Amino acid sequence: MDLGLTCPRFLWPGGDIAGEFAAVARGADRAGLRSLWVMDHFFQIPNFGAAEDPMLEAYGALSYAAALTSRVTLGALVTGAVYRAPGLLIKQVSTLDALSGGRAVLGIGAGWYEPEARGLGLPFPPLAERFERLEETLQIARQMWSDRDEPYRGRHHTLERTLNAPQADPPILIGGSGEKKTLRLVAQYADACNFLHGADVRHKLGVLRAHCERLGRPYEDIEKTLHLRIPEGESVEQSVRRCAELAALGIDHVIVAVPDPAADAWQAHLAELAARISTIIPFGRKGGDSG
Repeated sequence: MDLGLTCPRFLWPGGDIAGEFAAVARGADRAGLRSLWVMDHFFQIPNFGAAEDPMLEAYGALSYAAALTSRVTLGALVTGAVYRAPGLLIKQVSTLDALSGGRAVLGIGAGWYEPEARGLGLPFPPLAERFERLEETLQIARQMWSDRDEPYRGRHHTLERTLNAPQADPPILIGGSGEKKTLRLVAQYADACNFLHGADVRHKLGVLRAHCERLGRPYEDIEKTLHLRIPEGESVEQSVRRCAELAALGIDHVIVAVPDPAADAWQAHLAELAARISTIIPFGRKGGDSG
């Protein structure tokens, strides 16, 4: 089982965002974590603080982290598909991939936090259209990350030439657990899915498996990830047990949020946790069936 870290808050005593986030990135790399993520938000979201709290733009922050690290993969958990023109977004992720030595991940979803979109004048169409735009963005990503550069014409997006140089082929992770649309998109386009803690993982994985069977996609090809918050006071042993329970359901990669990922104590916690869960084999990976 793999361990990732997300940094959803940039509020530290003294306000040294650059220094503290650098410590987070270097610490994740040093601890042997698989992945490092930031949210693609422009205002802080209610689960993590007040809207007025500091929030960094995702791809600027990830590019900064890329320069400070050498091993950890880097992505947004997850990009709102409607916030950027698809060609621009794919170019941003391709640039991150080139400058990080192939460590970028496109984490993407339909988008949900309307106050930031309205506040900054960003597109925020109705839900059905957001999913349509998400699917077109996924199609454009697959086309741009190939040897094809012919036009793309969809209902919402038209690209006259899908040229992408330098070429890249980052994995695509789709966040969300909607059974009719999101998990179908995972089965059709993605390399990984991401659930929030509290989802009925066993049931959701069964739905994903059914979509894969209908589309002729090997279920085992999709990495199953889950976002988990570790609260203040939780021991490493408790964290190991929680990860083991998720592995027993079929989760391959746990992405955690901790109270202060820049703190030495939390970095030690994560390093020990990563080492201890590295030998856990998620159910269904070898000799099992995670439906």
